[in-house]
Amino acid sequence: MKSMRHDPDHKMHRDLAQYGEMTTLHLGSKTWILLNSQHVVNEIIAKKGSLTNGRSPMPVANGIVSRNGRSLLLPPKGWTEKRRVMHSLLSGTALRQYAAWQELESTQLLAEYLFQPELWYRHHYRYANSVVHRIVLGERLVKTGKGLADLQGVVTHFIGSIGSSMIDWFPELDSLPKFFHLWSAHWEKLAQWNYDVYRSWWVPVREQINAGIAPPSFVRDVLLHDDTKFTGDDQEAMYVAMQIIEAGSDTTREALNIFAMAALCHPDLYQKAREEVDRVCAADQDSLSLPVMTDMEKMPYICATIKEVLRWRPIFPFTPDHVLTSDMEFEGYHFPAGVGFVINGIAVCEECENPDIFKPERWLDGHETDAAHGLWQFGGGRRICVGYRLAQRGLFLNIARLVMCYDYAAAGPYSSYRLNHHSTNEPFPVKVTVRSEEHAKIIKEDATRNGTLETR
Repeated sequence: MKSMRHDPDHKMHRDLAQYGEMTTLHLGSKTWILLNSQHVVNEIIAKKGSLTNGRSPMPVANGIVSRNGRSLLLPPKGWTEKRRVMHSLLSGTALRQYAAWQELESTQLLAEYLFQPELWYRHHYRYANSVVHRIVLGERLVKTGKGLADLQGVVTHFIGSIGSSMIDWFPELDSLPKFFHLWSAHWEKLAQWNYDVYRSWWVPVREQINAGIAPPSFVRDVLLHDDTKFTGDDQEAMYVAMQIIEAGSDTTREALNIFAMAALCHPDLYQKAREEVDRVCAADQDSLSLPVMTDMEKMPYICATIKEVLRWRPIFPFTPDHVLTSDMEFEGYHFPAGVGFVINGIAVCEECENPDIFKPERWLDGHETDAAHGLWQFGGGRRICVGYRLAQRGLFLNIARLVMCYDYAAAGPYSSYRLNHHSTNEPFPVKVTVRSEEHAKIIKEDATRNGTLETR
């Protein structure tokens, strides 16, 4: 399993899919069933979500590193309440309220591209972090540099901790007397650093709330409000808030980076996407306007491009396991409670004609504006990513605007498989240039009007 982390070509994921729609793996004392096709993912994860919403015990990644605070790894008992409060934040009418904030932060991203094009990848992360930061904590992002790098580092090290210790594959060993827990010291050190980074973001907001001067936010009005039904303590509230920020920031950053890679590899399709944006926003050269959220329904090709970005170079080769909470029969097979089903994202995303070709047209099926329809990169069933609609809307806004206003060219050798998602430096060499002086002018005007030009 560790070798898969250093396999950017995902050869092993493909090899495991050769055995059929389902592949059984015995990993330590755990049994995983890899789901290698759309059919079995839909039948088991989506349609039987009430049975497959568990998680296997992970004493290191969940218990030590996350201090049992990240709902991603929690079993139903600890997950349900956190999911409920997050759902109220990231669905329905709340999304329409956030559109103005997303447009504001996207305008700043365009201005940052204009004045610091060589840092394009950092602008992706700042955008994603700032939107979810404002939603959760109530204010626009003020942390830069080290603060953002530390949070990105927390995510990288947390993901790296999953499956890195044999204790997570043999969780029974966690029952040994503490004297035998020789593995704990290393992971406790990582956990403390994770906790300290979280606190550096959390404490200022907590102090504002205590002083009665905090702006409206998820933390103030839900997690720490006396009238809400969230029963967790201060630390649990912190972990709920911060995991939303880290998850919302990192996935969007990586998707925007994949988009940049696709722009390098497929300039013809980039031009086709631009033509659609221009038809909506630049039909009259005397009245250019930036795309806004309400343009989504008018730009099916851009929406299809987003889905193809997520399919072409999957961010998640494997999803976390979906553990059976009771026995299940499926197509003649008997699966006992405790078995974990894992979506093989590589195999499922390549279950199409010419999978290595970037082809947005494959998603022009009337469901372009639903990023979860036919695509499993956000997970599925009851464990589907609660913020996927927010992520999709942010990707639409930024990709439509970047397509309209900027050109991408290679600034050195690159491979479309080497995305280097966990690098804090430039992940691959890109030269970004503004499309024209007219486009630069509209960016400056919009940024000035929104007060983001001076904050770039």
